[in-house]
Amino acid sequence: MHKTYVTRMPDKAGAFLVASQIISGFGGNIVRVNYNKAVDTHTLFIEVSADEAQHRAIEVDLRKIGYLSDEVETSKIIMIVLTLQDRPGAVTPILDILVKYNVNISYMSSQENGTGIQHFKMGLFLENPGEMTKLIEEISQICEIRILDYEVTDRLLDGTVFYVSFANEMRKILNLSQEKTNEVLICANRLMQQMDEQNKPVLQTFDYIRRFAEFVRSRKGENFKAKVSTDELSKDYQLHVIEPPCGSNTYILQHGNELLFVDCGFECYRDEMSEVFHGLFPEFDSMRKSVVLTHADVDHTGLLDIFDTIYLSKSCYDNFKLEHEGKMNFREQNPKHEPYCFLSKVISQYNPPELKKCRVIGEKKDKEILSYIGTVDFAGLSLRCFEGLGGHVKGETVIVCDKFRLLFTGDILVNIKGLTKEQREFNSLAPFLMTGVDFDSSICQKGREELSVSYPGYLICPGHGPVFING
Repeated sequence: MHKTYVTRMPDKAGAFLVASQIISGFGGNIVRVNYNKAVDTHTLFIEVSADEAQHRAIEVDLRKIGYLSDEVETSKIIMIVLTLQDRPGAVTPILDILVKYNVNISYMSSQENGTGIQHFKMGLFLENPGEMTKLIEEISQICEIRILDYEVTDRLLDGTVFYVSFANEMRKILNLSQEKTNEVLICANRLMQQMDEQNKPVLQTFDYIRRFAEFVRSRKGENFKAKVSTDELSKDYQLHVIEPPCGSNTYILQHGNELLFVDCGFECYRDEMSEVFHGLFPEFDSMRKSVVLTHADVDHTGLLDIFDTIYLSKSCYDNFKLEHEGKMNFREQNPKHEPYCFLSKVISQYNPPELKKCRVIGEKKDKEILSYIGTVDFAGLSLRCFEGLGGHVKGETVIVCDKFRLLFTGDILVNIKGLTKEQREFNSLAPFLMTGVDFDSSICQKGREELSVSYPGYLICPGHGPVFING
């Protein structure tokens, strides 16, 4: 079994040698190691292959030498801007206060501007954030002070405390346990290592992760501004469309007291989506509800437990089965996507669906761009289902309602031009963190071309963005 140790080592020669000797001494094999002094002087990630007993022994000895700690560090970086007179010694009283509170300076910048004052920017590392109020009060008695939000950039980075600050920030945003915080930190480090190997800006990775977490969580409650519309397909059938600020669209076909969903968004918006559902259907709790999935990504599958039946491709079913067995799902099996997938599950509070509710539509058995796998019957409608080649992800499914000329494409086809500002911002984050959201963009393109040719005049219901007429 593999386990990643997040170690804190002294910045001196031979520190890693001591750790490697402990690991090898118990028969462990180091399969991945990452250290970037430009990011953090002390933190080293070591992934070790060993059996359970060996891991226990390794952890005991690493802890004995102080390389592991269970203590929850509450250190924090704040950015301040001081308005000082442009004269010799103006900053000295400020420095005296920082020494008094045992505060380290992680970043400092100032330049004269010909006005008689200087705006002095400082990054302060507070080991005891509880004293921040007293510190600010004392400084404010000497000069004007402004507090800035801390962002991860090359200029503001303090190497010796970066990982601690990032982990604390993620813990606060997501309300994580220490164990889950460590797991997020390990995934963040894997993403950074991937970016480094591709000569991409590694520090930007952490900023994108933070922005991704903040974006998803900040759209809860009154900030969940979903666009909701209804199309009267006939006197008996309606199509309801829910476009959230982030996550997949949710489509609902209604016939009287029966509902058939296509996808169902993020788990973390359960309360917000429930309010939308009850607004559309006052008797929602007692209505018959089923769902058909376009694919198994977490932003399309968050609310599957509310349905009586889940219709899906054989590949989607196998994807969920892998998760129940504690194995990597199909997207996670792509090393470039695995860390992002883990973060998405943590941030969105994802849980896989009950397998007993799943009904397999059919199985792809050829190499066609889109292969017919079966139908889903709903209130007199027969919805034809086609599985793609996995250009976006294995199990991707297109659903066709010929009676009303509807085409549900999932993420094989999305309406990028129609995205709102919020949706565009959210959809800019995943491609960076995954180095692209598709397994094979060329196959996705072939799928889009086939849909365009085969279904002229159909109403396209994309995975993201507003509906539109094909052609």
